[in-house]
Parts: sequence; structure tokens; C-alpha cells
Amino acid sequence: MTLRLVRVRAGLSLRGLAERAGTSHATLAAYEAGRVVPRVDTLDRILRAAGFAADIELVWRPDATDAEREAKGDELRQALELAAMFPARHSRRLSFPPFPREPAA
Repeated sequence: MTLRLVRVRAGLSLRGLAERAGTSHATLAAYEAGRVVPRVDTLDRILRAAGFAADIELVWRPDATDAEREAKGDELRQALELAAMFPARHSRRLSFPPFPREPAA
């Protein structure tokens, strides 16, 4: 969830949430715009001030090791080399299927 979405869902103005969170509205605006990234404790304070809490989900990444990432890169390289072996054919003329004819009356 973005900070702006949290603020809007909480029904708070920029100044209202900034006051509740103990920060300036300019700083909060910078966070919302992505110009500045808040520290984890600051983000937690802002979320709690809006009535939300951060929830972290750990997800297994199959490419977590260097060897696995390198294997995926090799696989992609091989696929691109194979694709380059096929000629690209482009028709200069668009063709459409024929329109169905209405039955004669």
C-alpha cells in the first residue's frame, strides 16, 4: 500500500496525517511522491498514525543464489540465440478474414 492510499483510506489530509505522525506535511508529501524514502521506523509511525500497520510476508525466491541466477541468465541467453535463428517475416499488407455474408432473401 502506498502512503497516499493509506492516508486517503484513513480520510486524512496531508497536514492532518503529518500532525498525527509528528512530521511536517512537506516531508510526508515527499514520501508520498517517492522523492524521499522514509526509514522503517518512520514508515511504521506514519502507518500507525493513519490506523494501519505494516505486514511483512516472506516469500521463497527460487533464484536466491548466484548460481541459480546465473543458470536463469544462461537459459535466457540460449532462448534469445534460438529466437535469432528464425527469420522474421512481416507482411506489408494487412489481411483480415472475410465478412460473413448474409443469406439471400
